[in-house]
Amino acid sequence: MEGVDHLAHERKTAQFDVEAMKVVWAGSKHELDLSDRMARLVASDPVFRKDNRTMLDRKELFKNTLKKAAHAWKRMHELRLTEEEAGKMRFFIDEPAYVDLHWGMFVPAIKGQGTEEQQKKWLPLAYKMQIIGCYAQTELGHGSNVQGLETTATFDPNTDEFIIHSPTLTSSKWWPGGLGKVSTHAVVYARLITDGKDYGIHGFIVQLRSLDDHSPLPGITVGDIGDKFGSGAYNSMDNGVLRFDHVRIPRDQLLMRLSQVTREGKYVQSDVPRQLLYGTMVFVRQTIVADASRALSRASCIATRYSAVRRQFGAQDGGPETAVLDYKTQQNRLFPLIASAYAFRFVGEWLKSLYTDVTQRLQANDFSTLAEAHACTAGLKSLTTSVTADGIEECRKLCGGHGYLSSSGLPELFAVYIPACTYEGDNVVLLLQVARFLMKTVSQLTTGKKPVGTTAYMGNIEHLMQCRCAVKTADDWLNPYAIQEAFEARAVRMAVNCAQNVSKAPSQEEGFFSLSADLVEAAVAHCQLIVVTKFIEKVQRGNVGDGVKEQLQVLCNIYALNLLHKHLGDFLVTGTITPKQGALVSEQLRSLYSKLRPNAVALVDAFNYTDHYLGSVLGRYDGNVYPALYEQAWKDPLNESDVPDGYAEYLRPVLKQQVRLARL
Repeated sequence: MEGVDHLAHERKTAQFDVEAMKVVWAGSKHELDLSDRMARLVASDPVFRKDNRTMLDRKELFKNTLKKAAHAWKRMHELRLTEEEAGKMRFFIDEPAYVDLHWGMFVPAIKGQGTEEQQKKWLPLAYKMQIIGCYAQTELGHGSNVQGLETTATFDPNTDEFIIHSPTLTSSKWWPGGLGKVSTHAVVYARLITDGKDYGIHGFIVQLRSLDDHSPLPGITVGDIGDKFGSGAYNSMDNGVLRFDHVRIPRDQLLMRLSQVTREGKYVQSDVPRQLLYGTMVFVRQTIVADASRALSRASCIATRYSAVRRQFGAQDGGPETAVLDYKTQQNRLFPLIASAYAFRFVGEWLKSLYTDVTQRLQANDFSTLAEAHACTAGLKSLTTSVTADGIEECRKLCGGHGYLSSSGLPELFAVYIPACTYEGDNVVLLLQVARFLMKTVSQLTTGKKPVGTTAYMGNIEHLMQCRCAVKTADDWLNPYAIQEAFEARAVRMAVNCAQNVSKAPSQEEGFFSLSADLVEAAVAHCQLIVVTKFIEKVQRGNVGDGVKEQLQVLCNIYALNLLHKHLGDFLVTGTITPKQGALVSEQLRSLYSKLRPNAVALVDAFNYTDHYLGSVLGRYDGNVYPALYEQAWKDPLNESDVPDGYAEYLRPVLKQQVRLARL
């Protein structure tokens, strides 16, 4: 019970009110209570067990996922859960499944792109799950380049139908979750062709399987694309392949909120602005940023608790060994990840308010902030998912050899999370979109057009291009204004430098192509500034006591100064700070790590995750790690017998020198 004692001692050293920090992390007392209730509901239900997930073969895993989804649907109705409660329940079940795409992509697509009449027809069926849908956009040959999709939807005026067809192998729909074995319907994205003219990519509601026996309908070839990275992980999802052989659907199954085709085959655009679709994109990316904070907080919680329990080296005169968490190298790697989890949580909260603002503006036909909101959410999706994927792997390494065990929870968490770097926009492609927006913003500064939102700092370009950092001591780096000015100056100077170099190229496109690596770095600098700014604002605005604000300040400073340290080259090359000031950053970080150390376990306790949700023997709340590791090992199917299958055929002949050798 040594580990139990270690964590109990750690919790006694906390210098702030953990319960108050739980509310700050959750966003509100209501959100905390809701999460707590749903997490415990899931954890107490044996159907939702997941400790054996990585030991199941693919068929068993998938069937078990279907069982969980059906049981969850049953419990939601029995308990009469609200939509908010049901969403939270699905979150804590913590298993990728077809329902994620049904509720997260299929339903929103119909809501956003369907007419009122279409919504009245399809949404009641989807809400009752009398039909189950997915989002069939990505193809074997095209992902990021949506305009390059090859699936066609050709209007036949003789029958008043669209003919959906896959003309090439690369036009096969590939990757949609829920498609492989479950979905009865899909929103299929295809090239709308009428009267011989291609009008580009549009969405169509297409039935894929019989509602009687679930078999694929005529002309449809559909299946699963195969095993994916990791044990368990995303293999519970039936990512699919789909091909159409001249499949006919009624004309009114074109999603017609933005455009429609008349009975005669004439293409007509509605008066609904196409920009309304961007509102959905902002919402989806906001949820991805929120998911990043949850995944990174989960990994850092496991690594922090285990680092407090684990002892290694340092024993003197028969005394105890040193806690791994006390080693400065461990703190240097781990504490910035805890700080990043908090930073992403708070920028995710801010994105919720941005989504509300964008939605209200769109409804009023005000598109003035749309380009900036699109660039901001694209950049933050890229930044947070990349850092989180790398951070989960770093947490696995921080747990030493035991982190490599499936029972640590970290290999599966890594495997299930890393697709986030690709779906809803490849991270590098998104950063290049941000860079284009930044270049446009820089070019408009001379025209007198005022930058808005997260680019407002560029309006202060004259000062930021000239200013010199005033930091003289390590403690000066605790001044939020000094930090923010340094990040603003770096971002502006990198963006301006890129703009100047692009302008020297024979054409803008050639400039973008040859300078793409520099443009990505400028985009990252801009996105990091957004997160730093929102963290500083959260700390300054926060009306919390009992030591909570002080801990948030420490976390904020660690987040910002660790970034400054990691990207020191950018700050030096742009002349934002001097080498001496860069050295003072390292000095201040060492001091900040010492301040955070007594509170490390309490700060991850504030995430308020149950052992069931964490899914890790190393991250147990009680710290009883070693007995749990030992017990879990004996649950492996390989240990069901003392003598392994194959002993008689393959092992005994070797041991008894009875292997028959072929004569050459």
